[in-house]
Amino acid sequence: MYKLVFATNNKNKLKEVQALIPQQIVLLSLKDIDCFEDIPETQETIEGNAIQKAQYIKKHYGYDCFADDTGLEVSALNGAPGVYSARYSGEKRDSNDNMNKLLKELKNKSDRSAQFKTVIALHLNGRLETFTGICKGEITTEKHGEKGFGYDPIFKPKEYNITFAEMDLATKNSIGHRGKAISKLITFLNT
Repeated sequence: MYKLVFATNNKNKLKEVQALIPQQIVLLSLKDIDCFEDIPETQETIEGNAIQKAQYIKKHYGYDCFADDTGLEVSALNGAPGVYSARYSGEKRDSNDNMNKLLKELKNKSDRSAQFKTVIALHLNGRLETFTGICKGEITTEKHGEKGFGYDPIFKPKEYNITFAEMDLATKNSIGHRGKAISKLITFLNT
């Protein structure tokens, strides 16, 4: 048995990942290691932020760990909001404000293609590995669905006629960006 920190305070994310990782790993949250400060996310890329968070935990707490960062990249906006997805409409990080701003900016655009991208950075036994998951799709013209979080009500994955916010969690995890990145992480941990 060895301990691995998942740099998150999101209990649902933690529970999801705990069910998937090998049994010999004890998964700890930030709360479990008494980390209550805001971990810096000052990099220019999604990969950079994930790596920064993982390195912060290793340096300040000494644990092997992994961290994730996710962004929505919209083609017509040259990849925006990207690394700024959570605070696209401002520092208060309001999902509805973020979606409203994005819908407004795409109002007269015919290209609505977009992708969600998650990068997981793993700091394990002195090595750093990254795992990327991408889900391609498009931005709808209005919000649909009550499930999920963030941009889920306006993101429709390719080959589906419903948004992430209209899907059950199992379906979203099987086709989604975070699920794909976590799957690669787990394959790595099992080897």
